[in-house]
Amino acid sequence: MAKQSDRRPPVAVGHVYLDATDVGAAARWLETVGLRPIFEAEDFAVLELRGGTHLVVSQAKRRPRKGTEAPFDLMVDDVAATRRAFAAEGFKPSKIRKGRIHDTFDVEGPDGYMFAVTSSHAGRRPV
Repeated sequence: MAKQSDRRPPVAVGHVYLDATDVGAAARWLETVGLRPIFEAEDFAVLELRGGTHLVVSQAKRRPRKGTEAPFDLMVDDVAATRRAFAAEGFKPSKIRKGRIHDTFDVEGPDGYMFAVTSSHAGRRPV
């Protein structure tokens, strides 16, 4: 159980997974978009997201169809600033779509996966 003074939710997602045909290239792309490198080998990499969730990148046998939706999205505090930063990196982010809960843009990532990048809805709550 979480301490009374700790206002974060008591449970987190431990690991999420992404298969990639080039683990090193996928890890570099993920570092560029803001994940923290933890470990990398030729066929396996671990990167960390906010909150301590680990993204495990494993060697894929084949590339997914271009445009396949990534198995998870990326959430950021300032979606407009993130979109500008991605464009400055040479990525080609879509326009921002205004939503009822999230504002979102898409960007092509490793192996042609399409990542949705969404605005955070945590507000001032600790996560």
